[in-house]
Amino acid sequence: MKAVRFHETGGPEVLRYEDVEAPTPGAGEVRIRVAGSAYNPADGGIRGGFLPIPITLPHIPGYDVSGTIDALGDDVEGLTVGDDVIGLIPMNADGSAAQYVVAPAEALVKAPTAIPLADAAGLPSVGLTASQALFEAAELEAGRRVLINGAGGPVGGYAIQLAKRAGAYIIATASPRSHEIVTAAGADEAIDHTITSVLDAITEPVDVLLNLAPITTDGFTALVALVRDGGVVVSTTPTVTTPSDEERNVRAVTIFVHPDADVLSGLVSLIDGGDLHVEIAQRVPLNELPVIHEQAAAGNVHGKIVFIPPTE
Repeated sequence: MKAVRFHETGGPEVLRYEDVEAPTPGAGEVRIRVAGSAYNPADGGIRGGFLPIPITLPHIPGYDVSGTIDALGDDVEGLTVGDDVIGLIPMNADGSAAQYVVAPAEALVKAPTAIPLADAAGLPSVGLTASQALFEAAELEAGRRVLINGAGGPVGGYAIQLAKRAGAYIIATASPRSHEIVTAAGADEAIDHTITSVLDAITEPVDVLLNLAPITTDGFTALVALVRDGGVVVSTTPTVTTPSDEERNVRAVTIFVHPDADVLSGLVSLIDGGDLHVEIAQRVPLNELPVIHEQAAAGNVHGKIVFIPPTE
């Protein structure tokens, strides 16, 4: 099969598009004929050796997948050959940037039918991150005020939609490029952080501060002042400690996305019901994955990108 691999960690130039033996599923696993593999910033961190995720070289990146099951390992229940599925698969194992990938059956759910199968690869990790941040970490309830810092990216789009469905009031920071995206997703207010200070723009405390953007320690600490007593600060940025304010009972949670088939199935149901929109910025052939890594390293990737493997 064709796959993209790296034999050593480093810059985008270590990625190779090459022939690889197709994997065989073990007990509790299935093999998927990949329809789509989504790019995530963590892919660059793993390739570069920056993230403390143990991998075996050579390594195939890609931990979001959509595709069709074509082989079953032993002891697999609830899935059959021919099922279209999606999932968040282990980051330390060979991933979905290939024509075929092996994945734990327990991490997979039936794919949405309302969108193209390849596009569904754009859901698992970012959709789960948004849901886990809002409902596991922040325990979001109707009527709460939520500030989403850096809402213009893929996680932000899902977070806005899910928070809106939960009955929250949403304030989103975004660049001019993303203004229409966050308002279309349902943000009640959109702050252009390139020209307006968030600290000045928000005059009423928020219940939840969700940070999705690169941020300095001092800048993050300053934003905590916007959170009401007893509120919560949630962040997906592990390189900066998520600040709390113990004197005001403001707690802090850092999110590390984890597989959750039940939640992912719920997101699929929302998509099929027309209540959750999947936005794909680009669909590119798998052999162009190294180019996207180069663009990402230069800060020129915006929105969710899905790679399409060759069919033969």
